[in-house]
Amino acid sequence: MTALNDSGLDAPPPVEDPTDALSPAPPAGARRSAVPGGRLKFCYGPMDCGKSTLALQIDHNHARQGRRGLVLVRHDRSGVPQITSRIGITRRATEVAAVTDVRELVRAQWALGQHVDYIIVDEAQFLSPAQVDQLAELADEAGVDVYCFGIATDFRSRLFPGAARLFEVADDLQPVQVEVLCWCGLPGRFNARVRDDKILREGDTVVVADTERVIVETSASARSDAEMATVRYQVLCRRHFRSGDLGPATEHHGQLRLS
Repeated sequence: MTALNDSGLDAPPPVEDPTDALSPAPPAGARRSAVPGGRLKFCYGPMDCGKSTLALQIDHNHARQGRRGLVLVRHDRSGVPQITSRIGITRRATEVAAVTDVRELVRAQWALGQHVDYIIVDEAQFLSPAQVDQLAELADEAGVDVYCFGIATDFRSRLFPGAARLFEVADDLQPVQVEVLCWCGLPGRFNARVRDDKILREGDTVVVADTERVIVETSASARSDAEMATVRYQVLCRRHFRSGDLGPATEHHGQLRLS
């Protein structure tokens, strides 16, 4: 039977309420009982832009407010488990190995009765994508704030796998604002690997080597001069990275190894 309105005419069909498809509001107090989500932040930039210094400063600021943190590193330039800043300050850290489950590091702290409010990760470009996902899980499920610091691209100008995953899942992406210059004066973005004054375009992504008068062994047993090579890194603009132009011959002071 057709519905009639007060004037006796056919009533128009009822208008569907679009909010009917939404989930009902949670009961009072439900949001307050949930674990607040943490943030996953990635601060990135080329060598010498101050990433490790910023990591240590953020750790200091949080600790001053009574927050308990976990400081992690992967392949620090010093060769030991610590965060090393080029201005001379350091902080002991926990080394993340290729097989480390970062969630287990946090669970170990919980087992000791110690809460973890935040995590600092330096050299985060060397993390695996799976480890980045573990950090995202800690932020979402445990409310841990995660601060990652690292280089975006390798010496071939290709994204590190860990950095690529951070670009995909991080809540905040922040380039470090300290400007690094190419020898020509333009902003430098590319970390060129140099041997015998020539840019290397192929090779292992990670070379444990200083950028100033570094001796790198080609194998674990290599010891002869013929099997040794001096490797350093130099920050270049895109034009000179592409052309391989390293600029006037100068002494390279203060640059440390990429890893």
